[in-house]
Amino acid sequence: MKKNFIFLLLPLIWVALISLMTSSDVPVNKNVRGEKIPSKGTIPRLAWYSVPGKETNLQRYEELKEAGITINFSFFQTMADAELSLNMAQKVGIKIVLSCPELKTEPEKTVRKFMNHPAIAGYFLRDEPSRSEFADLAKWAKRVQSVDDKHFCYVNTLPIYAENWQFATGKEQDKASSLTYREYLNTYIKEVPMQFISYDAYCIIGDSLRANYYENLEIMADECRKAGKDFWAFGLTTGSSLPVNFPPPTLAELRLQIYSILAYGAQGVQYFTYWTPAPEENNIWDFYKGPIGLDGKRTVTYDRLKQMNEEVMNLSGVFYGSKVLSVRHTGESTPSGTRRLGKLPEGIKVLDTNGASALVATLENGDHTFVVVVNSNFKKSMQLTIYGEEKVMKVLKDGTMVPASFYTNTMEVEPGDVAIYMVPKSV
Repeated sequence: MKKNFIFLLLPLIWVALISLMTSSDVPVNKNVRGEKIPSKGTIPRLAWYSVPGKETNLQRYEELKEAGITINFSFFQTMADAELSLNMAQKVGIKIVLSCPELKTEPEKTVRKFMNHPAIAGYFLRDEPSRSEFADLAKWAKRVQSVDDKHFCYVNTLPIYAENWQFATGKEQDKASSLTYREYLNTYIKEVPMQFISYDAYCIIGDSLRANYYENLEIMADECRKAGKDFWAFGLTTGSSLPVNFPPPTLAELRLQIYSILAYGAQGVQYFTYWTPAPEENNIWDFYKGPIGLDGKRTVTYDRLKQMNEEVMNLSGVFYGSKVLSVRHTGESTPSGTRRLGKLPEGIKVLDTNGASALVATLENGDHTFVVVVNSNFKKSMQLTIYGEEKVMKVLKDGTMVPASFYTNTMEVEPGDVAIYMVPKSV
């Protein structure tokens, strides 16, 4: 009888235990579920050469927003096209960088017309200016800013691999070969009043990594840090076969570009291009397979762009407003202009890429320090061995954090991908 009574009680005891374990009065380790990293904002995501004027409609702008774009930049031929674009952008909740002929010919009048539109982000002035154009650009920017100093002027500067003569003024053509990219950039920052510095440099040519890609990032990040300015940089999202073989990006190639610029401190992500430029609209480049193809339909690049933007948005708590403490590289040989990883970040006891090439950045953001490891090989996975103090957290792609101890010490990092760890400042 006693045995039967005990067996009858067992289900009741089990229910009571389950109830106790799930009760709201019982402390739960929130880190097991994963807490989101707090962020004061999100990284801006700009589509260069975006929806053309003739395609401006609500459906196209909803499609743009769905891809994760927050700022649209198109070359409008008329003010009417520009105004329609602003109205569509407002409806879907994105911004516009204004570009139209009147912004050059009548800057004050044009700025007054659009400056109070809710969708205006800024004003496009010039792409890749040579040093000899700085004085005129400065005058133009000041005319715009005299009317509207709340929205940014936008100029996209040259990369390190531009022609030497572009780094010189007209009077210095004979000694152009002795002028450096750093001098070009330093002069631009001093002479042209910009809220932030934008530049485009593309790292993958054919199936190889451009030799001076990271050197360009080193110089850009250093000059902007000294000037107290943010910089925005690009990822390539459209292929070309001529005059340079730029392949349309795989997800690995896109991740390598975007996570590299973010690890160096970029505060804006830009994509060249969103809409594939038609052959008749350029007489040099043979573009193909942008996110929106020549036929106006989505390509596989659209889905990769959308995924990339979702990751950037989720990880804004790591990158938005961050301060770069250091960037170092690993591998058999480090890229030109960069430094090899020596001292490990505080709180990390072991960090070994097992011979693979990677960049290792330490970022400070609020009360947290983040260690960002980017696999700089877009073809092969990397075996990353990393462990540190007990409080070190692993940051997941959705922006949540879990104890790093939940994972094995050696993890595979896919080609071009990133591994991120958070170290509390108290460690």
